[in-house]
Amino acid sequence: MTQQNITLISFGYLGKHFLEEIAQAVTREYTYPVIVKESHLDLNEFFDASRRQYNGNKLLTAVNAISNETALKTIGLFSVDLFIPILTYIFGQAFLNGQTGIASLYRLSNERYGIEPDDKLLLERFTKEVIHELGHTFGLIHCTTPVCVMRSSTYVEDIDQKDRGLCNNCRAHPGLIHGV
Repeated sequence: MTQQNITLISFGYLGKHFLEEIAQAVTREYTYPVIVKESHLDLNEFFDASRRQYNGNKLLTAVNAISNETALKTIGLFSVDLFIPILTYIFGQAFLNGQTGIASLYRLSNERYGIEPDDKLLLERFTKEVIHELGHTFGLIHCTTPVCVMRSSTYVEDIDQKDRGLCNNCRAHPGLIHGV
């Protein structure tokens, strides 16, 4: 039987406080308890040498294969540069209406863009990305409301313009009602 919790699996060191902050934000948004775990994958098999990035499709499939069947939803957390064949890079992805998603903080840090480090902003961006990918697992598609966390984000500035939460329309989605 599926339990009513969301599992965040950290693949690599992200810091206990960092993970706890994300877990609390996810619980506030989706009202499910969150379990944080650490795991390991040999990322070499997901590395595409010609792109010097990691294949998001393959990582998502791997996380799905090892996700805990007792969790309602599982998100794998990474710190590597992700891509899918049709895009130069991605911040994360998920199976729509599925159990699993992934998110990476690689392209979310200010240093990547030649700006002073800001750990608070990095946490805020990563939290939004995790909440966004979880939304897809609950059946939400990209939203057109400018501040909704489910709005598509092509650039890190797009993430900065969004709120952490779902707009009223997305919040009313049937897949978010407990027991559905």
